[in-house]
Amino acid sequence: MNFQQRTCLVWLLPTLIVSGCGGSAGDDGSGALAGAIRIDGSSTVFPITEAFAEEFQIAHPDVRVTVGISGTGGGFQRFCSGETHLSNASRPITESEVAACEAAGVEFTELPVAWDGLSVIANPANTFVSCLTVDELRRIWAPDSNVTTWRDVRSEWPGEAIRLYGPGTDSGTFDYFTETINGESGASRADFQASEDDNILVQGVAGDRYALGYFGFAYYAENQDRLKLVEVDGGAGCVAPSDQTIEDGTYAPLSRPLYVYVRHAALERPEVRAYVQFMLEEATTLVPATGYHALSDEQYAEGLARVDGVVGGGA
Repeated sequence: MNFQQRTCLVWLLPTLIVSGCGGSAGDDGSGALAGAIRIDGSSTVFPITEAFAEEFQIAHPDVRVTVGISGTGGGFQRFCSGETHLSNASRPITESEVAACEAAGVEFTELPVAWDGLSVIANPANTFVSCLTVDELRRIWAPDSNVTTWRDVRSEWPGEAIRLYGPGTDSGTFDYFTETINGESGASRADFQASEDDNILVQGVAGDRYALGYFGFAYYAENQDRLKLVEVDGGAGCVAPSDQTIEDGTYAPLSRPLYVYVRHAALERPEVRAYVQFMLEEATTLVPATGYHALSDEQYAEGLARVDGVVGGGA
């Protein structure tokens, strides 16, 4: 299923009516929102959700929004066990994760919130690498890779050891990269510095002259004075991720949608409904400020209009 088809399955929220909620979990009796919203999951999606949370709490200071970064897989584990209200994901939920949610009686809705260009990163002191082909990335990261030096990638490059940094196995970025580059989700060499926290990967590459790593574009954008962006040749020439190349699809094959999942039971809470509605209504403004690319106004508006009928129909 492609992203456009997925977008057509998005369920959003009806307009929130707070007055008259009485003693519900998110209402202190005065009509003001209160309570706690728990979110976990992808560190790639974290900057987006953090921006939403900060702005939402300015408007609703009695609501506490906490956002964790346990990785897409780790986030879904907590989500399907009912520990969190929303889950950030840098890939779609898997069949096994859907089954875990179903077994626990957790119903949910998938909400695409932004586009990302998964970025290949080197140290600025590396003066020889500017572009890598998909085949070269595959030879570097394959489970049976025998690449140990930069010269193993291209004969004219130095014989310095190539030190690799990448997301851990609970990360949706890891899943997406391995599936896209190596042809199978989770298929990767194991001898690299791994972390579900992209900030740790940034620090690693920034401090290692012969490093190579990958993570979401926003983390490069926030640290571009410490990092070097490596272009990717997907068969049509070398292309760097940018707002334009991510939007028009020329940064291929490493452009991808980002998601937030919400539990249906959580939507019974006024503060959760209000937060998700705020997130979707303000996305076109807040998402670009985090370094990611927003969906179109029409896509957000289409989803909001659709959910009126979905929720009204008792979904």
